[in-house]
Amino acid sequence: MPASCLKSEILQNEKIADGIFKMVCRFPGEKLPGQFFMVRGWQGYPLLSRPISVCDADAGTVTFVYEVRGKGTEILSGLRPGEEAELTGAVGHGYPVEKISGKVALVSGGVGLPPLLYTAKSLAGCEIELFCGFREKSYLTEEFLPYVRAVHVATDSGAEGHKGFVTDLLRAGDYDFVLTCGPEIMMRKVAAACREAGVTCYVSMERHMACGIGACLGCTCQTSGGAKCICKEGPVFLSEEVMGDA
Repeated sequence: MPASCLKSEILQNEKIADGIFKMVCRFPGEKLPGQFFMVRGWQGYPLLSRPISVCDADAGTVTFVYEVRGKGTEILSGLRPGEEAELTGAVGHGYPVEKISGKVALVSGGVGLPPLLYTAKSLAGCEIELFCGFREKSYLTEEFLPYVRAVHVATDSGAEGHKGFVTDLLRAGDYDFVLTCGPEIMMRKVAAACREAGVTCYVSMERHMACGIGACLGCTCQTSGGAKCICKEGPVFLSEEVMGDA
C-alpha cells in the first residue's frame, strides 16, 4: 500500500521528560507496530523530514514520542495543538506480531522505547515483559502496565532500577521471542544472547533517512541477503539477517 502524505492537525504536543516530547496527530490510515512516519512541521530548511516511529495509534490518531536532537525536532517541539504537521506514512515493515506467541521480552534503550508500546498492545495473548534502559530517569513506562507482566528498568546513573546496562537484566532463554529497539550496540548484545539461547529475535534498525520510501538508497544496510533499504525493507529484521556476527 503506497504511503500517504497529508497535513495533519496536532492534537497534543507536550514535554514528558527532559528533551522528550509526545505529539498526537489526526491520522485515519492504517498504522502497524514498528512502522514509522516521515514528519515535518516547517517549510524550506531543514530540507529533510524526520523519521519518527509510531508510539501508539487508534482509528483516527497516531502518537509519536521523540527526542529533540537537532533543528527539525526542535521545530516540531515548538508546534502547538491546532497547528499542522506533514506526515508521510505509515511506512516500513514493522514487528510481525501475527507470528509471535508465548513468552515475549521487549528490550529497549533510550528512544527505542516508544515504538514498543504499540507493539505491546498488538501482541494479543502473549506473556510480555519489558526491559528498558535510560540515562537517568525513566519515562513512558507506566503506559505499558496494562499490557505487560513486569517492567524492568536500568539506568546509567543508578537513579532508578538496576545501575548498568539493560542487557544485564535479560535472560534470553526465558522467552520464546525477543523484540528489541534502541542503540545498535545494545541490540547486538541482545541478538548475541538470543542466538546463544536459540531464541528468535527481531531488531529495529535505524539510519539517517532522506525519502523514507526506498527511492534514494541512503539508508541501506548489509544483510545476509545483500544490501537492503532500512526504510522500505525494514526497519524491523530478524536479528540473524542483519546481526549474524553479533
